[in-house]
Amino acid sequence: MSPKNLATKILEAHLVKGKLVPGTEIAIRVDHTLLQDATGTMAMLEFIAMGVPRVKVELAAQYIDHNLLQTDSKNADDHVFLMTAAQKFGIHLSKPGNGVSHQVHLERFGVPGRVMLGADSHTPTAAGLSMLAIGAGGLDVALAMAGHPFNLPCPRIMGVKLTGQLPPWVSGKDVILEMLRRHTVKGGVGKIIEYYGPGVATLSVTDRGTIGNMGAELGATTSVFPSDHRTREFLESQGRGDAWVEMAADPGCSYDEYDEIDLSQVEPLIACPSSPDNVVRVKDVEGVRVDQVIVGSSVNSSFRDLMTVCRILDGRRVAPHVSFNINPGSRQVLENVAAQGGFMSLLLSGAQVHQPGCLGCIGMGQAPGTNQVSLRTFPRNFPGRSGTKNDKVYLCSPETAAAAGIYGVITDPRKLGELMEWPAVQNPDTYVVDDSSIIYPLADPSGVEIVTGPNIVPFPDFEALPAELTAEVIIKVGDNISTDTIMPAGNKVLPFRSNIPAISQFVFEQLDPEFPGRAKEKGNGVVVGGENYGQGSSREHAALAPRYLGIRAKLAKSFARIHKANLINFGILPLAFKNPADYDTLAQGDRLTFRNLRGLVADGATEIPVQVNGREILTILDVSERERQEILAGGTLNLVRNHD
Repeated sequence: MSPKNLATKILEAHLVKGKLVPGTEIAIRVDHTLLQDATGTMAMLEFIAMGVPRVKVELAAQYIDHNLLQTDSKNADDHVFLMTAAQKFGIHLSKPGNGVSHQVHLERFGVPGRVMLGADSHTPTAAGLSMLAIGAGGLDVALAMAGHPFNLPCPRIMGVKLTGQLPPWVSGKDVILEMLRRHTVKGGVGKIIEYYGPGVATLSVTDRGTIGNMGAELGATTSVFPSDHRTREFLESQGRGDAWVEMAADPGCSYDEYDEIDLSQVEPLIACPSSPDNVVRVKDVEGVRVDQVIVGSSVNSSFRDLMTVCRILDGRRVAPHVSFNINPGSRQVLENVAAQGGFMSLLLSGAQVHQPGCLGCIGMGQAPGTNQVSLRTFPRNFPGRSGTKNDKVYLCSPETAAAAGIYGVITDPRKLGELMEWPAVQNPDTYVVDDSSIIYPLADPSGVEIVTGPNIVPFPDFEALPAELTAEVIIKVGDNISTDTIMPAGNKVLPFRSNIPAISQFVFEQLDPEFPGRAKEKGNGVVVGGENYGQGSSREHAALAPRYLGIRAKLAKSFARIHKANLINFGILPLAFKNPADYDTLAQGDRLTFRNLRGLVADGATEIPVQVNGREILTILDVSERERQEILAGGTLNLVRNHD
């Protein structure tokens, strides 16, 4: 038997349908599911619509970590809904303030070798525990909770060999920024990135989690690390040593693509506004005045990350003009930092310590001021994601963030060596463990009543694909349009996640506030986009809300994986230009006609002709037979209902 890489081993162990041939559709069994409140409310409504009495996966977890600001009753109502629904259906519930889903799952639930599907694009943080953790739309996760396998195009496997050891003042964040510098936000599309080699053993589980988390910014399906003695150390420190199993690629195995990073040569790096792949060396942008620094949220919020900042700030004050913020990844992280004396260092330095949660990473508060520069250890800096239009957000490591806090300008953290010894913080041998904010499933949920507030609106009904379609181009956009641009986040929008009629009024708000009204008026609409349309977050609302407004097709040069799947889930045709030059010939207001559309889709056609301005252009419908049936039915939920 030929040697196999680790990703292939895990896929083979979970394969339900298909063959591991890159690009062909496969179906895999799901062990864990992850929901958070921004996506989970709608996913829970979708799960309820399936009529399944209890989840059918090994472990399902619902986290409340995004919509933490309770400026009115909406978020609080949704939290009660999620708590009661979790109890009803056998789902673990992490209460508000307990932490970010990815950090808490790593600490309390992750198991090497398991497949996890999460309604959050940063679900691959669990790569740090050798899980094959994949981000997806909420409906896909709801289907997995109901016992269905997860369907996806079989990815290619990119092997990244790590050698050497990171030098002082450099950490895991700099490794993934190096990957983004090399491969861009499109470089991982259709791939699993597997890290191997002698350098892996020098990285802690939480450093690996950081790298896995931001593999999403490469567009990767997921990332994975081996399960080794460092994995065992982490699980034992969490009191979960019995969950450990050794897992690694076979010696001499092959990969579809290769790269290699000598960790000893990695320098402090920083992603400049406004894309995670706009990466340069920190020393090349030194001296830029910094107004805000935020450490934490979904990435770089572990004990090592925060304690490193504590040690750097110990006995020092942040620059007077800098707002320095700490967002712990979990209550456990905060308790352990406090137990080792770090909390007082933060307070005396002038830092602001916030509740564990996503907060500013999803635009839930912490927006920078006009023309202010914000340095963040977050995974994304898409335009306007912070909540401030024309923002200037940089992404960096905790070490670089702390240096900027002290000096007040972007500073290579190696300069801190003039003030102090490198802290070299390690994760604890034994963590203080506190599960008091996790509500475990009930043995008998028969007495639980699901509580729904007035903002929770039933899932909308969608019509099947028509025989023919005439639709107008409602908007034309460019390359790398993110789901943040399509469906904004932030404290104004996120509370409407369970109310599609209300949230649809914010679609494309940054680019064209008139889009929702125009789309509704036209009845049937089309969106035209460039390369990598729909990159970023897994939020299915970026497909669901446009569908509610009447969008029936999106024509683009190429699509990001999760967004394309979400479009299909809600019956929107994801059509790619056969000739990319045809993109230039379309304009807002053009009328497009799709003749014999239903017949073409049903018959398996891959080329869909479109009549526009007296001529014909060809588009490609690259979908599986299963996906064709979902499109024909007007969406996946329609198909599931019809079959059940």
